[in-house]
Amino acid sequence: MTKTMLFLLLASTPLHAQNWPQFRGPGARGIAEGIETPVEWSVTEGRNVLFRVPVQGLGHSSPVIWGDQIFLTTAVSAAGDPRLRVGLYGDISPVEGEGAQSFRVLSFDKTTGRLLWEKTAYEGVPRIKRHPKSTHANPTPATDGNVLVVFFGSEGLYGYDLAGNLLWKRDFGVLRAGFFQAPDAEWGFASSPVIHDGKVIIQADVLGESFLEVLSVDDGRTLWKISRDDVPTWSTPNIYRGPRGDSVVLNGFKHIGGYELTTGRPIWKMSGGGDIPVPTPVVAGELIFITNAHGPGSPIYVVPTSAEGELTPGDLPWSIETGGAYMQTPLVLEAVLYSCRDNGVLSAFEAKTGKLLYRERLGGGDNGFSASPIAAGGKLYFTSEEGDVHVLRPGAEFEVLAVNSLGEVTMATPAASEGALFFRTRGHLVALGAKPSTTP
Repeated sequence: MTKTMLFLLLASTPLHAQNWPQFRGPGARGIAEGIETPVEWSVTEGRNVLFRVPVQGLGHSSPVIWGDQIFLTTAVSAAGDPRLRVGLYGDISPVEGEGAQSFRVLSFDKTTGRLLWEKTAYEGVPRIKRHPKSTHANPTPATDGNVLVVFFGSEGLYGYDLAGNLLWKRDFGVLRAGFFQAPDAEWGFASSPVIHDGKVIIQADVLGESFLEVLSVDDGRTLWKISRDDVPTWSTPNIYRGPRGDSVVLNGFKHIGGYELTTGRPIWKMSGGGDIPVPTPVVAGELIFITNAHGPGSPIYVVPTSAEGELTPGDLPWSIETGGAYMQTPLVLEAVLYSCRDNGVLSAFEAKTGKLLYRERLGGGDNGFSASPIAAGGKLYFTSEEGDVHVLRPGAEFEVLAVNSLGEVTMATPAASEGALFFRTRGHLVALGAKPSTTP
């Protein structure tokens, strides 16, 4: 089998598993194929709505799923309804004077939406402030089916069993996440934990001492930790298989790179691009897709999993210097790379060559897009901050199948499991799918 054939096979292989165990599901690929998912729905009429249950507090963490359980995190303000400002704007000032918060972990029944349990991980005034578009519960949980790991940044990392019993906790001190050129602009921590092969991978690029740390999922003890010379980032790590075995890949500004999973030894490194990295690196076949934006550039870098040493764009299979995404993690499906910018401009490329297939705008240009896309049931789902979900047909041509409203601000990336879509909106957890027939 040629390398090209292997890439096409791995990039298009359906994922039938019901579990969605981390940010963007297995491997952060954002793909749940094999079971039909809805094209259209109506929240107001209840059409194709399996359940819609309230979620107290404010959080941009995504739902994760294992078996029949959904897990979420949230931060509940003691002062009442917190301020949240979405849309396209450039204000970098943090929210002031919020007071105490209750940092909570919740589990829901996947079929009915019934709350199974709720635990308070921490209570108190947050150690850092947040951006008006951010929350104090940004990182998405991760689970391996035995341990649920939740991260609240400066308020700690926690390991629970799936019944909600606390197994361990770690305090990393104050993790100041804000624009490095304006240190007072505290924006809230957002990098999510990843679990792989009994290890928890933590990326903490912050103002001060940035680090990459790997812990035991069983007890939270440190297996290894290395320093990173980088500015604050909000990206989640990912795992890829390279010549040195399982490896970790991180987005960054000064240090985009790969590391050995077992030792933390650097494998390859790049620098440059956007100076506020947010999207997670995406792995498809033998290629790693990395994008970031803001400041000096908005590139897409495509790095081979075999890469080693210092890299420049000229060493890569392909790259572009402008047109990459600021907030959204890209998606690779059936050898097509989809990258949507925060203004709704969607670009589709041949994933292997970088050939532009189309560039079109979702919506009217006046709404922001922060949630990352997913693919499920042979469809693409792109969600605006106002809660409008654009349903597209995958492929080389731009085709919108439907635009449906969730009825609320939506910043979190959805999850998919067994033909259902799960959206975390401003105040609800919403499940969408074909309702079972009640006809005998």
